[in-house]
Amino acid sequence: MKKLITLVLAAAMILTAVSAFALSADLTFGTQETGTAGYTYATAIQSVIQKIDGIQVSLTTNSSGNVSSPVLIQNEDADLTMSNSAPALWAKTTGIASASVPVCPDIACIAGGLGNDFINVMFTQKFVDETGITTVEELVEKKYPVKLVIKKPGSFGELAAEKVLEVLGVTFEDIKAWGGVVEMTGGAQIKDGLQDDLYDMTIDHIGAGQANTTELCINHAMYDVQLGEETMAKLCELGYDYVTVPANTWNGQTEEIKTVGSQQCILVSTSMDEEVAYAITKALCENKDALKEASAALGYFNPEVAGSKALTGCDLHPGAARYYQEMGYAFE
Repeated sequence: MKKLITLVLAAAMILTAVSAFALSADLTFGTQETGTAGYTYATAIQSVIQKIDGIQVSLTTNSSGNVSSPVLIQNEDADLTMSNSAPALWAKTTGIASASVPVCPDIACIAGGLGNDFINVMFTQKFVDETGITTVEELVEKKYPVKLVIKKPGSFGELAAEKVLEVLGVTFEDIKAWGGVVEMTGGAQIKDGLQDDLYDMTIDHIGAGQANTTELCINHAMYDVQLGEETMAKLCELGYDYVTVPANTWNGQTEEIKTVGSQQCILVSTSMDEEVAYAITKALCENKDALKEASAALGYFNPEVAGSKALTGCDLHPGAARYYQEMGYAFE
């Protein structure tokens, strides 16, 4: 009888210990509206996370875009969200004035490198033929009154244009002072304006296959601009990382283009339970094939480098860092 009592007590202690460490979390994932790429990514990530016993994830479409999404975490309006590594870095350290994003000290990353987006710079072929200008560096040196069209204020495309000019020592206002034009509008309007030669160039942050750029290059002769080595190095200092755009990504692009980009990352609060963050990171890394099946862009996700600073932007959550360390993967 004593042995039986002892066994019962031991079993009870084991069950208590197990239950003490059982995960239990009801999380919200802040994402963009239905139909966007962001929503597609979020649903794929949600399905993977919900494979974890005790964790539920509900989507809430309260994100206006990846640039401003760190604010959702900072204001406790979401438990998870997606950003890009560079905006995550800026949000953590300086804020993003042009997007009205204050410093967000309470954000952390659990995984980066979800995607293969890049800064895309294009002149119209007509502009190149008429001016002989083939690089942004030459354009700035000559202070040419270029007609630049970019995405709306606060978008990542607008920020990409701002940062390219910033590392070259100029601003949108400088272009206007040269007699040029800086128009900020929607993607379809950018495509139409370039096709009609109302503008000379555009700068954006996109991925291969982006619909408007694909259509533009099919219907109009465009010139793919190669950024200078020093320009790219300075952009990497700001939080971007090197990306190579293969030849024939766009119609008429016969050579590869070396550029830089900022890939998507998953943000959480620094206050998230460490075991929950660990479990989410583990689930993502061990279900990368499921992510790729849900969205081709997520196929670029590589757990072996997902914790590197170039892909996370801000610091890793301790739970995520612990997983990468245990696996022998890169992490910072």
